[in-house]
Amino acid sequence: MKTDIVSLLRDAMHKKLQVDFRRSFDSGKTHGYILDMGSKFFLMALIDEGFRNNGYACIRFTDVRALRIPNPYWQFHQAARRKLGEKFPRKPTIKLSSVPDILLSANRLFPLVAIHRENKVPDACWIGRVIGIDGSDVAFQEISPAAIWYKDPSTYRLNQITQIEFGGPYETALHLVGGKYNHSKAR
Repeated sequence: MKTDIVSLLRDAMHKKLQVDFRRSFDSGKTHGYILDMGSKFFLMALIDEGFRNNGYACIRFTDVRALRIPNPYWQFHQAARRKLGEKFPRKPTIKLSSVPDILLSANRLFPLVAIHRENKVPDACWIGRVIGIDGSDVAFQEISPAAIWYKDPSTYRLNQITQIEFGGPYETALHLVGGKYNHSKAR
């Protein structure tokens, strides 16, 4: 089944088709364009329900369920995106060879990165900056939902990370309000 999903997503990527699917952990659908593919993760430009670009996600192939290519309403979606002035999303240079590579390359290009550990804590994510990777763990300087940096970094197991997001409006807003990490202002 994974091979079928991989080949379908690869075809959608080459044809620039909008896709939608459910993930193992979500009740809703994920919409967007496939921009690149690695061996376990693919890079997707997310599209929100208002048809606007909504950042990026690196998602595991094994989590994809109920894949639809193209999205059955793709003609309407494309017409709405044109009227809204939305362009096809640019592809950031994200290394998809491993979770550490995804984290480090996203961390270099974007001010904040969101990690999901849905096998451990569904419906939650942690947003911040990668400050180091040591073997099987990532050290992560987190920012709160109130855009206040936490003083002490957290550590997460790399093999528990199920999705990585960056470049979305929520991460952008947190960064605009919270700014760069400043130890003297952290709580």
